Amino acid sequence: MSRLIITPTPIGNLEDITLRSIRYLKECDFILAEDTRVTLKLLNHLEISKSVYSFHSHNEHRVLQQVVRKIQEADRVVLVSDAGTPGISDPGFLLIRACIENEIEIECLPGPTAVIPALVVSGFPTDRFVFEGFLPQKKGRQTRILEICTETRTTVLYESPHRINKMLKQFQEFIHPDRQIAVIREISKMFEEVKRGTIQELIDFSETKELKGEIVVVVSAS
Repeated sequence: MSRLIITPTPIGNLEDITLRSIRYLKECDFILAEDTRVTLKLLNHLEISKSVYSFHSHNEHRVLQQVVRKIQEADRVVLVSDAGTPGISDPGFLLIRACIENEIEIECLPGPTAVIPALVVSGFPTDRFVFEGFLPQKKGRQTRILEICTETRTTVLYESPHRINKMLKQFQEFIHPDRQIAVIREISKMFEEVKRGTIQELIDFSETKELKGEIVVVVSAS
């Protein structure tokens, strides 16, 4: 039976890849990648030579059925994103669902993700939490922010460095001024940084320092 193997890749430090992930990258028939250039850099680092095909958010609807047929003709196919676990704020959901509908076996390896390290390092309660991913850019954004501001569980979300200040100011309109928030960036990389504080303290931080890299925001429970 054909099998699609969801294979997490490092979000920063390349040493975070698992031995099992390396084995599947070596043994698979081919690799589906979000950005083939990023994946080829990883493969070169691991000294792996393998065919890599593009599957990303801009083409997944158009090539979905073609890719499913290609998987059906193979034994084991690996799906990776640029960093972390495919399907978590990255392409993958549509393909996984289509493979299930076509009775293709799905296997998901455990591995790197930014959600759990950020949640743990925030210092906020981890027994109950909700993951919001990226907020909508326009329609429904304010509604989601309002929901987070009244959420009784710790909330984890992603944001890009050039939008983080704007997002914090939008939260300031609705959130209690003493509510604790953590901004974590560049997880597992050389310049990993964690800043904890109130919404105003984090706004001041984002305005006085140019934030770069991938950013995770953790909001404490209300």
